[in-house]
Amino acid sequence: MESIFRLPGAPVYCNVLWDTPQEAKLCPRGDIELSLCRSCGMIANAVFDPAVVAYEPRYENSLHFSPLFQEYAEKLARRLVHDYALQGKTVIEIGCGKGEFLASLCRLGNNRGIGFDPSYVNGRVDSTAGQGFSVICDHFSEKYEDLACDLLVCRHTLEHIPDPAAFLTGIRHALGRRQVPIFFEVPNALFTLRQGGIWDVIYEHCSYFCPPTLARLFRQSHLSVRGMREDFGGQFLCMDAVNANGTSFGPAAREDADNEVVRIVQDARKLGQEFREKVEYWRKTLQAFRQAGKRTVVWGAGSKGVTFLNAVGEEGIEYVIDLNSNKHGRYIPGTGQRVVPPAFLQEYRPDVVLVMNPIYRDEIQSQLGSLNVTVELLPV
Repeated sequence: MESIFRLPGAPVYCNVLWDTPQEAKLCPRGDIELSLCRSCGMIANAVFDPAVVAYEPRYENSLHFSPLFQEYAEKLARRLVHDYALQGKTVIEIGCGKGEFLASLCRLGNNRGIGFDPSYVNGRVDSTAGQGFSVICDHFSEKYEDLACDLLVCRHTLEHIPDPAAFLTGIRHALGRRQVPIFFEVPNALFTLRQGGIWDVIYEHCSYFCPPTLARLFRQSHLSVRGMREDFGGQFLCMDAVNANGTSFGPAAREDADNEVVRIVQDARKLGQEFREKVEYWRKTLQAFRQAGKRTVVWGAGSKGVTFLNAVGEEGIEYVIDLNSNKHGRYIPGTGQRVVPPAFLQEYRPDVVLVMNPIYRDEIQSQLGSLNVTVELLPV
């Protein structure tokens, strides 16, 4: 393992907001020290402490308030229902969040759902969709091996697991000898390394996966890789696999994988320098805006926005815009900006809106137009 990036004192939670600015600035913090495996390209926070991270109902990371994300999730749910003939079947989702995606799978195929997530909040979504779903507020493990299913889904959870190999092995043991199809979705570390997505580095993510790393992890866990692709503008990795009972783990593609790992190692070694350069650029840019009397707001109170604000440390930004109504009136961890709805901009009238995720630029532009708010949109 080779150390490639350090970010001391990062908020432990990007997706837990606070009731007052004072509480937000006193939020729990932890160090990030990313280490790179030169053999397989795996990237992990070498000083991650699982004891300081607990997922409970105030953990709020739902993206389903965005029409663009809703469209993506609906399309993905339809694809899974079609590809796996999920009609009147049972689906297990590990890390189901507030249940939105599980509800879609149930509704689209008249399926029954079983979710696992300690942060689940009852009543946020319709749990009677299809044949209905229930959520166990616990971490999935081998103790739930008696639960039969026709598809196991796990989206944006594996990157939060300190020992992903043990986690996948536990899933294989829980499924036993049943050849159950499996679908995983994780953030694509290639987007972070090659597309400037450096604000995706957060304490909650203790593991970062590129395609060869994820494939190798599944194969070593005796899960057969059926297919993998990038989605959502290259920001996500989607993996179709099956519990194969050790019989077949998919083509190794050893030479191609080794060549890609070499490129990943080269890109990863540049991450620290790129991060420092971007932070310095935005510090100077925001200082110039402030000196010119320009009001600036950030759009996106999720991981990217929290990392950006804490890294740049810009006191001139007072507000963060977000579509998730459960975040409104609360405060950003570490820096204390108030989260407000888009309609607030009709009163505040900023000059510049910083777009934390460029994939939402057109959606944001449309919403600003409907509010009759004219600003300069800048992707960060």
